[in-house]
Amino acid sequence: MDTDLLMRSVFYVSTAAAAIFLAEVLYSGVIAPIARRRNVNRRLRLQADQVSGEQALLRLKAERGILDRDVVMIHGLRKLLVQSGLRMTMSRFVMFVALTTSAIAGLLVLFTGLPNWLCFLFGGLVGYFLTVLVLRNIRARRQREFCNQLPDALDVVVRSLRSGHPVQTAMSLVGREMADPIGTEFGITVDEMTYGLDMPRALQNLAARMGVADLSLLVTAVSIQSSSGGNLSEVLENLSRVLRDRFQLRRKVRAISAEGRFSAYGLTILPIVIAMAIYFPNPSYYSDVWHEPMFQIVMVSLVVWQLIGDFIMYKMINFKF
Repeated sequence: MDTDLLMRSVFYVSTAAAAIFLAEVLYSGVIAPIARRRNVNRRLRLQADQVSGEQALLRLKAERGILDRDVVMIHGLRKLLVQSGLRMTMSRFVMFVALTTSAIAGLLVLFTGLPNWLCFLFGGLVGYFLTVLVLRNIRARRQREFCNQLPDALDVVVRSLRSGHPVQTAMSLVGREMADPIGTEFGITVDEMTYGLDMPRALQNLAARMGVADLSLLVTAVSIQSSSGGNLSEVLENLSRVLRDRFQLRRKVRAISAEGRFSAYGLTILPIVIAMAIYFPNPSYYSDVWHEPMFQIVMVSLVVWQLIGDFIMYKMINFKF
């Protein structure tokens, strides 16, 4: 009987994993290419819907909760939401966390028999940190895509400058010709310059919206050129070469630290796998002691220590340069 239960559990998990992989293949191979062919970036799609440049700018800012706010002064959780690029305001984030908390707490109440207050406390913590973790992953993926596109965008600006175009026109080419995230972000920057901001301030807003260290080099170069003059095309060409070298260095460091990353992933997943391997063949192994106060304290302590260990491993395998 225990073997049948284990086999059914393995079948269900394998089926769920296969469905997830199938959905990923369909999205990557069918849906995403169609979406890319349909429009270059979201800003152009808004303008194609008979929306003026100013209205598109206001809508893009409103969707991310930065309308009528100085994005440079945004900090904390709101800054994470802005840099993730999601169309999610703070109120939507709070609603999403509340729904996640309710779902996790309900599952704990149904399947564990723990006190309601402990279920909601644990559900709230897991719901919040899980949502923040997802947002951080989305932001990191978006920042990587932006960094990959930035040298090519600078090359577009350099070629346009050498053709005799002004800086604003050269930057608008990036907003028209390149895909998201850099297409929409540069388009917002050009629109801000069109409707009143000077170039250094608009680029500072761009750097704050993305949170990418490489953009500080661009902001500094353009700010110095705006105040003292100089050959901006040559500066941006050198900057593009430097960014490509930094990109290669990041890839090399990531390859060297791959062993540590996979060790951290394994140590994080291993306790969950062991707990499931014990629970499914013998559910009474844990259910007989779930109601014991000491067991609850020990489990909470284990989760806390696991999170501390994950945080330490994260600091050990992530490099800032």
